Amino acid sequence: MTARSAWLHRPPRSASGACYPAGPNALAAAVNASTLTPPDADLVARDVRRALEEDVGKGDVTADLLAAGARASARLRSRDAAVLCGRDWAQACFLTFDPLARIHWHAQDGEHVAAGSVLCQVEGDARALVSAERTALNFLQTLSATATTTAAFVDAVRGTRAKILDTRKTIPGLRLAQKYAVRVGGGFNHRIGLFDAVLIKENHIAAAGSISAAVSRARALHPDLLIETEVENFQELREALAAGADRIMLDEFELHELGRAVAETAGRVPLEVSGSVSLDRVRAIAETGVDFISIGALTKHVRAIDLSMRIDIADRPA
Repeated sequence: MTARSAWLHRPPRSASGACYPAGPNALAAAVNASTLTPPDADLVARDVRRALEEDVGKGDVTADLLAAGARASARLRSRDAAVLCGRDWAQACFLTFDPLARIHWHAQDGEHVAAGSVLCQVEGDARALVSAERTALNFLQTLSATATTTAAFVDAVRGTRAKILDTRKTIPGLRLAQKYAVRVGGGFNHRIGLFDAVLIKENHIAAAGSISAAVSRARALHPDLLIETEVENFQELREALAAGADRIMLDEFELHELGRAVAETAGRVPLEVSGSVSLDRVRAIAETGVDFISIGALTKHVRAIDLSMRIDIADRPA
């Protein structure tokens, strides 16, 4: 095994302290770190391994410019105000290259950090730090962006009954990581994939012949799963109610129509709003009395948090 490929065969060590919300009622813009449990170590390891294979390949040829054995310290800083998320992924990147690296975090996942804040300090092998830098920052900037965007929507609907949901519009390969970030931001997860809930949309309805037929077939095939159906008008809403759907998605309803749908449903079935949800509009939607608001932008339209890392060479071998 060559030195350049050795990192591929060393499992990354999971970080300690990054976290999942304790449960679905942990609704807050910045989740209380004391209520959180660590993310799944295998998930983090898989994500980090895949990312490093893509970035480092056979080895970091530019890191060869640094003296072998040189020691360094580094500071990771956020140029933006943000809700921090992704500590375990970032830490695993550094520990993959230098298992003895010392990492001190100044904030936990779910905490608000001000622009200019130092997020963490890392001490270790200089080559390891520069090789891990970009991938570590990529995880932090993406997951913190998702958590920050989610927190803004959660703040906007605070005091209403509405819960903010994500969607399947995630970065390929990072779905579970981004859904974790949504929870860190105070939001809730919709279905994880196509396997854990039935969501009947217009193409399924067209193929089945009607909402009633689609719901009935879904119930027969998957009696233990949540069955949700999309509706586009009040006739379809009534049909979905009669069919016994577990949740109804109101697609592209106007604000006045949402209030009418809430009144007509009268709490018999939870209602979810989808489509054309912006930060400016989400409060008005929540005030109609709907139960859930699903927003693809939480994971799809995020702007990466601006992060930087600067290193100081602490010890150059003779």
